[in-house]
Amino acid sequence: MTKTMPIMNDRSRRLHAHGWFSIVHVKSDESQEIRMLLCNRLTLQTKQIDIENDIRGTLRVFGIKFAGRITSGPFEGRVLELIENTPRLAAMVKPMLIARAALRQQCAVLHKMMLDMVRKDETCRRLMTIPGVGAITAVTYLTTIDDPARFERSRDVGAHLGLTPNKCASGEVDRNSGISKCGDVAMRSTPYQASLALLTRSTKNSGIRAWGLAVAKRRGFRRTVVAVARKLAIVMHRVWADGTEYHWESKAATAN
Repeated sequence: MTKTMPIMNDRSRRLHAHGWFSIVHVKSDESQEIRMLLCNRLTLQTKQIDIENDIRGTLRVFGIKFAGRITSGPFEGRVLELIENTPRLAAMVKPMLIARAALRQQCAVLHKMMLDMVRKDETCRRLMTIPGVGAITAVTYLTTIDDPARFERSRDVGAHLGLTPNKCASGEVDRNSGISKCGDVAMRSTPYQASLALLTRSTKNSGIRAWGLAVAKRRGFRRTVVAVARKLAIVMHRVWADGTEYHWESKAATAN
């Protein structure tokens, strides 16, 4: 699609001539549409969790607590069982359960749309060969980066997503603090969750996981999760840019 340059006035031309304008990447229409789908899906999911927490709080006021951990599956059945003998409480809670069921149903519709897009996209399928990277991580990364050619080096992606240490330098002070947290919040949290799952839930050995466990022994677990998230973002860019897949036995895949 052809993009036209905006009309600049005299002041804008002077600023542009002095190099005070920086290049800004405009995402493709497809990336913006997919990102909107992800945002809408997350909104429905968040509202569903809010309703569940409100129901728990309502029952707690009346001295009713869930025994043990209640997963999302039997949640409604367990609530109906607990309020069976309290008709007034049931009259207040049942509308909340109906709203929750509607949110779950529509969230499932958007989730299926997202999965269908991932199945049809070759890049997403290749990104999902990387350990810890699932459908949501892959498609979120795809819509955030949009074009891998934007970055000359894969390691620059970590800084773009705000996963690199923040530099504090003034006078005699020169130290690194926490990560900069610049860039896309959704994209930064997605590889963090993927890193956490890779380190704590994955049962299959990989070069990235072995590297992360070695770092955890020296630097602690919290820093390791961020470091692995940054490495995942770098490896994802390399896989995307090279048009290849991740090789689990490859030691080169864990290189900085």
